Amino acid sequence: MKIPKFADQILFENDDIIVVNKPPFISSLDERGEGSSEISMLRLAKAYSDDAQICHRLDKETSGALIFAKHPEAYRWVSMQFERRKVKKVYHAVIDGTHVFEDLQIDLPILNVGKGSVTISRQEGKPAETWFNSLKYYKHYTLVECRPITGRMHQIRIHLATQRASIAGDDMYKGQPVFLSKLKRKYHLGKDQEEQPIMKRFALHAYQVTFKLMNGEDITINAPYPKDFETLLKLLDKFDI
Repeated sequence: MKIPKFADQILFENDDIIVVNKPPFISSLDERGEGSSEISMLRLAKAYSDDAQICHRLDKETSGALIFAKHPEAYRWVSMQFERRKVKKVYHAVIDGTHVFEDLQIDLPILNVGKGSVTISRQEGKPAETWFNSLKYYKHYTLVECRPITGRMHQIRIHLATQRASIAGDDMYKGQPVFLSKLKRKYHLGKDQEEQPIMKRFALHAYQVTFKLMNGEDITINAPYPKDFETLLKLLDKFDI
């Protein structure tokens, strides 16, 4: 995999903060494990700005807006906003099936059971709240806006799964990959060819983030869709309306 240049991903930068459009398939932090040489967003950020610290995380497969602080004071500033739930985050996801969500609130506690896995547990889980709105309807899928109020691991993914609306391609939560043969009539594969899914990951993108800069000014930053997410929507627009 070609490592993208950190500077090319920057959506906003000042003396305190950098916001980047994280590409899919790159971990936010260094992966745990002996001698892990895999590149991470934090490592790329530190190579660009020595004291860079990451202010929150996105799953490895998730693309979109990711905030870094350039110095400890800026890190504290942004972290406090996350702690007080003052950072507004908007994600876009393509989900299996047609679902009409109009300000749907999911308030189900999430328990981290280890090994990168979570479950819903009313007894032991930590509070988790997400709001959902449908943006566009297709025959077999829906584009939805997801607004997490808390920041639990896999929160959007598992909350959607509880609605039988798993994110397309999210096999951990029973989401099915999207194949062109399902959308396009008379789709023929060449002999001995195996069909690949349109997206090789789950269809989740951190589309927008709003927070306060250190001068007290509110800022909203939009992260354009990466190529694979854009391609999926174009093909749905063409063949699944």
